[in-house]
Order: sequence, then structure tokens, then C-alpha cells
Amino acid sequence: MACGSDPATPLPTPGVNPEIINLGDGNFQFQVTAMSNYSTRLQYTWANADSYADVDQSGTITGGTALLRLLDADGTEVYSGDLSEGGSSVSSAGTPGDWTIVIDPTSASGDVNFRVDSRPTE
Repeated sequence: MACGSDPATPLPTPGVNPEIINLGDGNFQFQVTAMSNYSTRLQYTWANADSYADVDQSGTITGGTALLRLLDADGTEVYSGDLSEGGSSVSSAGTPGDWTIVIDPTSASGDVNFRVDSRPTE
């Protein structure tokens, strides 16, 4: 899918319109600005032909929490990170295929920005 979210994913509630790039080459980018007390889980399918993922996070959470989780093709969690923290990380090894990216906010306010890229080795 060139741009957009997984069509099976429910649309976010009004007022939260993420910008998403989900390319077939192992790249996923997500950005949302000016969230206000947002608590709806967002979930996307991302094709990863490799066993690892590079995760780059930046943003400013001014209230509540927002977590990022990556599940490999078998549904095993290979990464979990607090989106209020910036930086770069590498996921644990996972099964290649369709991975799931989950953004799990709880009364979150602020801005979120992250990028996930496929990575063949740790």
C-alpha cells in the first residue's frame, strides 16, 4: 500500500488525523500533532521481510501516555516503547511477514512522531 492506513483499521476519532506512510519496502512512518486527551488504540499492518526493525521515535507527550508496540508475523511482541521518549532502538528478532504496529494512547495529549524500518540483522 503506497500511503494510508490498513483499511481494516477503524478510523481515528474526530480531531486526530495521523499522517501515515506505509510503503511496501519495509518503511512505516506515523505522525500526529495536537492530540488532546486521546485514548483510542490505533493498529496497522506493516510488511517486514526481515527479522528486525529499527525504530526512531520523537515527539512531545504533554499529558497521559502513549505506547508503541510491534508484533511480528506470529503475534509475538518484539518491541515496546514509551512514545514520550525519543531515540533509536532495534526490536528483538521476529518472524518476517506482516507485522502489526500498535499505538496505544491513554488520555494522551501532544505530538507523536515515529518511523519503523526493516532491518535484516541486529
